[in-house]
Amino acid sequence: MTAIETRRNPAGAHRFVTADGTALHVRASGPMDSALTLVLVHGWTQDHRTWDSVARRLDPSVRVLRYDLRGHGGSAPATHGTATIPRLADDLAELITARTNGPVVLAGHSMGGMTIMELADRHPALVTERVAGVAFVATSSGQMDRITLGLPGVAGRGAARFERKLAKMLARRRADALPLPPSMVRPGARFLVFGDHPRREDVHSVAEQLLCAHPASVGGFQDAISQHDRRVALAALRHVPAVVLAGEKDRLCPVGHARVIADELPQAEFMLYPGAGHMLPQERADEVAARISALTRACARL
Repeated sequence: MTAIETRRNPAGAHRFVTADGTALHVRASGPMDSALTLVLVHGWTQDHRTWDSVARRLDPSVRVLRYDLRGHGGSAPATHGTATIPRLADDLAELITARTNGPVVLAGHSMGGMTIMELADRHPALVTERVAGVAFVATSSGQMDRITLGLPGVAGRGAARFERKLAKMLARRRADALPLPPSMVRPGARFLVFGDHPRREDVHSVAEQLLCAHPASVGGFQDAISQHDRRVALAALRHVPAVVLAGEKDRLCPVGHARVIADELPQAEFMLYPGAGHMLPQERADEVAARISALTRACARL
């Protein structure tokens, strides 16, 4: 069974149904005859709105696809056994094959970056033939089971254990949404994923996106993240231009994780943003958009 599109509207939003029958919410902008397509992949508990501030700053002549990962935003929940990064990579492969022409540049934030690494591992021929460049934004190639959320010693280990326990509880939930008001979610979001002096509207947006995510899917993906190990898979991307962007105060994907990725990609440009946390697409939208735009221009000239 091949992937099919079942609905499109004039605003550029449509539904894309994957081979296993999961409907994904997709946003498209820019001209169909663009020299290449930029695909923006968001992270865990978020959706395509992660990229709103970046997308507004991109060259309007570039075709851009944003979509909600299964279990997130306007996409259908991840069915039993599919809240995995390999399944996300397959979804991305299907979307590239069915909805893009010519070369693509892939930009992934957090779990979105992990999805691109998994794509390189599972679909090497597609990557070789179609991927012209990659941007890894606040992400990791592995050892996510060892993070301490930026807390020292016993506190860090305890926080990590609590996060994993919470994820297992969420994975068992049957409700479509978390029964929490945004006011309860925002303080945790502020602490975990932002650096110094975040904008109030960005904290609100992150909390709102989290509350739109499907709880059981979110829980399943947290377990998948803890098992993620794709440093070796980065070898398939050594032939393309790359940028690796990291926030100095990222608690979820620490700077050392970004350096590992950059070390595996000889053509990568590594950028560290002082004072920034995990949400670089919001905290440093100007800089992230500038780096991705420079990457797309370079790839279009190849």
